[in-house]
Amino acid sequence: MNNSNYTLKEVRTVSDEKEFLELPKRLYRNEPNWVCPLDDDIRNVFDPAKNKKFQNGEAVRWLAIAADGHTAGRIAAFYNTESAAIEEQPTGGCGFFEAENNQEVANLLFDAARDWLASKGMEAMDGPVNFGSRDSWWGVLVEGFEYTPLYANPYNFPYYKELFENYGFQNYFNQFSYVWNIGRDAMNERVYGRAERIMNTPGYTFSTIDMNDLEGAAENVRQIYNKAWALFPGVKPMSEADVQHMMHTLKPIIDPDLIYFAHFNGQPVGFFVMVPDLNRIIGPFNGRFGLWQKLQLMWKLKVNRSCDRIFGIIFGIAPEYHGKGIESGIFLYIYKNFFANPQRKRKFPYKSFEFAWIGDFNPVMNRMIVNYVGASKHKMHTTYRYLFDRTKEFKRCPRLDMIRPETAAQTTANQQ
Repeated sequence: MNNSNYTLKEVRTVSDEKEFLELPKRLYRNEPNWVCPLDDDIRNVFDPAKNKKFQNGEAVRWLAIAADGHTAGRIAAFYNTESAAIEEQPTGGCGFFEAENNQEVANLLFDAARDWLASKGMEAMDGPVNFGSRDSWWGVLVEGFEYTPLYANPYNFPYYKELFENYGFQNYFNQFSYVWNIGRDAMNERVYGRAERIMNTPGYTFSTIDMNDLEGAAENVRQIYNKAWALFPGVKPMSEADVQHMMHTLKPIIDPDLIYFAHFNGQPVGFFVMVPDLNRIIGPFNGRFGLWQKLQLMWKLKVNRSCDRIFGIIFGIAPEYHGKGIESGIFLYIYKNFFANPQRKRKFPYKSFEFAWIGDFNPVMNRMIVNYVGASKHKMHTTYRYLFDRTKEFKRCPRLDMIRPETAAQTTANQQ
């Protein structure tokens, strides 16, 4: 596909893929807050052997080549039949979009994605999204350009918003990130009463992860997660293989001070999983992640402990324990024992932590983060939707409290 100024080239060869990876490195070379993603993280999205979405779907990538031979943009399109079927109209996705500030280039790339998805039976496309879980590479950054992104979270130029909206994409939902500055921001006073009641109720205990029983911890997460998300449309339960894979992936970077469980009479009823933000370390790697980079990462995480930011990746309370203040108990336990404990012998290096990917369709969770935790909003990403039938009525993502309010209050939007 081509027009008078640009040619569309499908990514097929090793050199094409290299150019797909190198384009953002050139575009953002003068952007101080951009952090170069790891090349392998992007490659793995498009590797059928490593991405289970290919079991029921396909993906394709393109480059937009200017007349003078330089690459002016890139995009990927993909669909998964299981994900597409849960929508009012079959919906695919486009993502990994990068481009110069040129609407002609953007339109060429968006057209390619739309036409390909339409040929596969799709009637709409979301973008920019990931061919995988929502907690990675999802949405256009529209507020918070002055902050560095979290690991595997998008960072882009401000003009991307106009490129999407000028094409005809509409705001499907916004995703907010909140920050809480350790040692500077106090917990909201209203948390203490709820938390003290639950912590003083016989049977309730709070603890960090047992590193000698990671399989058991993973199973506890799975059971609570599946209960908490069971009735949400489009959310698949986590299998034992899923959660063990997640724990295996996280194991090298786990800090046992950052994963917490609540129990009642010895049974797990809630959890909160945080991890160090690798983006505080990997920027100088420039996408590479060979043996030397891995050694540097482990040194800075485990020995030097120079990573100063953490973020919550998943949080859940078993439905039968909703409304009892368990989330407040977890937060107060963290605060007292780690964030504000001068008696700790082990250095606690973190200065801030972020709650990421909290959709505007989940107002209860947004209120909880502000009112109970005392965190402040500092980034916003937008997920857009484009209906192929331009006469069809556009509808924003339904609010979760209209679906199942008690569950919406207890879980983040980082579902698979």
